[in-house]
Amino acid sequence: MIAPLTLAGHIVTTAGALFLFLAALGIIRMPDVYNRMQAGTKATTLGTLLVLGGQACIHPHWTGKLLLIALFILLTNPISSHTLARAAHFMGLPLSRKSVFDALAEDAANDRKQDV
Repeated sequence: MIAPLTLAGHIVTTAGALFLFLAALGIIRMPDVYNRMQAGTKATTLGTLLVLGGQACIHPHWTGKLLLIALFILLTNPISSHTLARAAHFMGLPLSRKSVFDALAEDAANDRKQDV
């Protein structure tokens, strides 16, 4: 018989693996680099946190280390995604035609108007 906490850990780990799969699918299916980054970052962050949480349930003595890893991921994933997206925008990578608007370009245009 599997302990309830171990069973919960397996279920949460499987849910995390599903989110990681969906992130990979999103990276393949999204139309431009900005949407790919958004899909990849959000889903991989949640998927990785679920996998870490599931492993903490299965191996309770690893919980401290897994919490540190989770904190590191929560702090670095959004920052790195934001930095990469701004670099892509600065390089001039185009948005998909399906994108509604470009807020960063609008902000830059407003800043240029104020400087004049």
